Amino acid sequence: MQQPLAYRMRPTKIDEIVGQQDLVGPGKIINRMVKAKLLSSMILYGPPGTGKTSIASAIAGSTKYAFRVLNAATDTKKDLQVVAEEAKMSGTVVLLLDEIHRLDKTKQDFLLPLLEKGAIILIGATTENPYININPAIRSRTQIFEVHPLSPADICQAIQRALGDSEKGLGQYKVNLSDEAMQFLSTATNGDLRSALNGLELAVKSTPKNDQDTIDISLSVIEECLQRKSLGADKSGDAHYDVISAFQKSIRGSDVDAALHYAGRLIEAGDLVSLVRRLLVIAYEDVGLANPAACERTVDAVYAANQLGLPEGRIPLANAIIELCLSPKSNSAMTAIDNALSDVRSGNFGEIPLWLKDAHYKGAKKLGRGVTYQYPHDFPNDWVKQQYLPDKIKNKQYYQPKDNGRIEKALKDQYLKLRRSFGH
Repeated sequence: MQQPLAYRMRPTKIDEIVGQQDLVGPGKIINRMVKAKLLSSMILYGPPGTGKTSIASAIAGSTKYAFRVLNAATDTKKDLQVVAEEAKMSGTVVLLLDEIHRLDKTKQDFLLPLLEKGAIILIGATTENPYININPAIRSRTQIFEVHPLSPADICQAIQRALGDSEKGLGQYKVNLSDEAMQFLSTATNGDLRSALNGLELAVKSTPKNDQDTIDISLSVIEECLQRKSLGADKSGDAHYDVISAFQKSIRGSDVDAALHYAGRLIEAGDLVSLVRRLLVIAYEDVGLANPAACERTVDAVYAANQLGLPEGRIPLANAIIELCLSPKSNSAMTAIDNALSDVRSGNFGEIPLWLKDAHYKGAKKLGRGVTYQYPHDFPNDWVKQQYLPDKIKNKQYYQPKDNGRIEKALKDQYLKLRRSFGH
C-alpha cells in the first residue's frame, strides 16, 4: 500500500523538522532535551498538520528509541499493554498518543505509573487546549508545548524538499511547479503542511506528462486538487493578506458592502480559518468597548460557522460582519493594554505595594505583606480609597476612554469618577 506523501516525508531526525523552530531549533527546549538524552513526557497542542506527529517521530528517530502511535479515542487499554510489554523487553518506548484529550480514566490509570518510571515517554497530541481538556493527573506529569501553523516559507521549504527527494518524495517525477501554484499551495492551506503535501501529490500524480516528459503544475491544477479558489495570487504571495487587510479596514471604516465583498472572496476561496480568526480580532480591536455585546455575538457566530462549515457557515458570519460594520467603534481597550505593555517592556515600573503582596504563607506578616490591605467589600458600596499601582507610576493612566457608544460612555463616566475618588 502506497503511503501518503505527508506520511512518507515525516522527519526521522530533529534537524529535519520544518517549522516550530522555537521548540526544535538549535538551543531550544526540545532540541536540548534530545541532544542531552533527557527526554520527558510532553503534550503538543495546536491545529492539524502543524507538526505534532513529526516532532514525536523525530524525537524517537534522533534518540533511537522505538516509536509507537496510538489514538486515545479508538485504541484500547490492551493496545497500551502491548506498548508497555515492549518497553519492558527493549527499554524506553516513545509513544505518540493522538487525541490525548479523549483519554479515559482506565487508560490513564494504566499509563501513570509507566510515566513515573520513565518506561514510556508519552508525547500527547491534541488540537484542544490541554489546560482545559486534559486531566490534571496527566498534565502534572508532562511538559506542555504549543505548536503553531507553519508559515508560507516553511511550507515552501517542505514542498521543495518533497519534490527533490527521490526515495520518499516525488523526486522520481520531472515536475514544473509554477510560482503562482507554489504561492497558492503555501498560503491556501493555512499553515497545514499535511494538506499542502497531499494536495501536491494529487496534483503530480493526476496530471499527464507533456511532450518533454515533464509534469506542469499550474495554479488551476492546485486549485482543483485543494478544492479552493485563488484570491488572485501573485508572485509575491501578497494577495491573500491584501484581502484580509481590506476586509478589516472595510469593517473599521463601516462600509458594509465592501466588508461583505472581501468576506465573499475568502468564502469562495474556502478560507474559513482566516475569515473567522480575523473577524474575532476585528470585534475586539475595532469595536471593543463601544459595543461589547457585538463582540459576544461575533464569538457566537464564529462558533456556529465552525460547527456548520461552509457554505452554511457564511450565514452567521454575515450577521456578525453587518453588525460590526454598523456598530460604533472604539480601540481604547487595545490601546490601553498596549500602553501598559510598553511600560512593562521598558522596565518603567516599581515595587508592588506591600499591602497588595501575597500574605498566604507563614512569615508573610513579619515581612509586612498584606498587613495594611483594606478589603473593599468591608466598606460602603464595596469600595475604599487605596493605592494599587507601584509608587513609581502611581498616577499613570493607560486607559483613554472614548464616548463612542452608550456602553463606553457609561464606562468613561465611571472611570473618571473613580480616578477623581483615587485623587488623580
